Parts: sequence; C-alpha cells; structure tokens
Amino acid sequence: MSNYVMPAEWQEHSQTWMAWPSSGYTLGDTDADVHAARKTWAAVANAIVRFEPVTMLCEKQDFEIAASFLDESVVLIEAELNDAWMRDIGPTFVKDENGNLAGVDWIFNGWGAQGWARWDKDSKIARQINSLIGVKSLGSDLINEGGGIHVDGEGRVLLTETVQLGEGRNAHLSKQEVEAQIHQLLGTNLAIWLKRGLTRDYDEFGTRGHVDIVACFAPGGKVLVHVQENPEHPDFEVSKEVLATFAEHPELTVVPVAAPQVLRDEEGFVDYSYINHYVVNGAVILCGFDDVNDQRAVATLQSVYPDREIVLVDARELFARGGGIHCITQQQPK
Repeated sequence: MSNYVMPAEWQEHSQTWMAWPSSGYTLGDTDADVHAARKTWAAVANAIVRFEPVTMLCEKQDFEIAASFLDESVVLIEAELNDAWMRDIGPTFVKDENGNLAGVDWIFNGWGAQGWARWDKDSKIARQINSLIGVKSLGSDLINEGGGIHVDGEGRVLLTETVQLGEGRNAHLSKQEVEAQIHQLLGTNLAIWLKRGLTRDYDEFGTRGHVDIVACFAPGGKVLVHVQENPEHPDFEVSKEVLATFAEHPELTVVPVAAPQVLRDEEGFVDYSYINHYVVNGAVILCGFDDVNDQRAVATLQSVYPDREIVLVDARELFARGGGIHCITQQQPK
C-alpha cells in the first residue's frame, strides 16, 4: 500500500497549472488558427482565475503575446514546451498521510510515441513544476498521462484498456501489473477498466482513448457518463458499453450526460463531450459547443455541484485540436 493518495478534483485547490500554446498543430497553421488557439486557452485561464490562482508555463518569446490575452492575475513562468496539454505533461499531484504534496512524474512519450508528436521538452515539465513548488517527484515506470486516469479520492480509479495497455505505452504489462503501479502511486485499490474511449480519439491527433471525455467521478458516489443519444454516431455503441461496465458497480450512481446534438465537423464524427469539464474552487468550468444541449449539461452539472457556479467556455477550438478544458488544466491540491 502507498502512503500517497490523489485527492479528488473537487477537493480544494491551491492553484491551477496551464501551458500556453506555442507551436505545432496545437497553435495551428494560419493566422486565424493561431488567434483561435490563443483566444481559447486564454478564455479558460481567465474563467478559472476568478476562482483560484492560475500559473501558466510559457515560452520566453511568447510572454508579451500571452499577457495581451490573459487576465493580469494569471502568473506567467518561463518554460520550454512542445505542446500545451497540461493535464498530460504536468505532474499528477498526490498527498501523504501528513498532507504533504508530491507530484507523480509519469513517463510521457507523446500519447504512445505517435509519429507526429514531439516530447523532448514536455517530458521534463512534471519535474520542472515539482521543482518550482518544492515538492518531491515520484518517478514511475508507467507510460501514462493525467487524462488517462480519474479518481474519486476514495479508492477508485478509472482506466482505459487502449491507453494504459495500448501499443506504444504499456502493452508489455498485464492489467494486474498496471493496476499495481497505479494503486501504489495514487493510493487507489479498485480499478474500473473501460474497453475504449470515444471514436474520434483514435484519429491522427487523438490520445487513443483518454477516459476524461468518457466518464468521471463526482461527489457522493456518483459517476458522470458521456451518453451519445443518436444511433447514427459511432459513440452510441461506446456509450452502451460504458454504461454496461458501470452497471457492474451498483455502489456507484450513474449520472448520464447527453452529448451535444451536433454529430460531425469537417473532419468527421466529433467527440464533443461535457465530461471534459474542470472542477475548481467554487465553480465548474464546463465545455460549451454553441449547442442546444449546452444548457442540459449546465443543469446536470448544477445538480451534481449545487454549491458551485457552472461556467460555460466555448471549447470547440480545443476539441478541433484533440482535447478539451480538462486536458489543458492540472489542479494542485491545497
């Protein structure tokens, strides 16, 4: 058994970590793409900083441009970056029995050493953040990312077979071997495995099945599940599979979260998901899609978090790049 436990996301934070988009597909090819990326990352940071401090890692040459988009209370810190998905490149924070913080430094290899990915800089970010705040780095032999796990702070962790056991990550390990390392580092004791993630997440810039657009825990033994209601979308079958998995856990209360009604963009079937929200002190920062189901999602999240403000931020530019609000944020527990 580990002395460390990963607190649930809804427990109090001391701050949020983010990274400013500086290059590659995340930033985009055209001036319009670049502006859209910067505007969207900033909108998320500016929404969060109303509720808790935000520290943004940023390439030195981008400080001035980042400051022009960001609320003046967002703190900028210099770092060398390949990308801007802080959930995956930052440390996963845990606490020991005395409340002391440490940061898990997973092996990051570009979501399974994908051909387009570069990670020579991003693979060092977790250790850099741990050093900046003066906490112990907990090394791991697992290739893993923060978007590939979700905990309830009471012993349960969500995992996906195509992530933790997938090619390019830990295909050489058994489920039991992966679970042993996860439990040791996160203080969990029950892994709930989903077979796969959402369909779009297996496209070129996908993560091959991150759980944080599929399902997530919420207070009071609840689990929020992405439900695609339209049988024309391939995620209709994925949703059925996921719901069947949670039916094997009657101790959990399933809260269905209906997917946006839009089915496609110019690239194909979308993976737009309200599950990829981020819980902060006093609020939930919720992905919006200018969709008729946005307000349904607000109502659902408000029922789960009655004492928090639900803040919609348009996340379509994030999803076009392969992620969402949860993917670009990382909480540091208090």
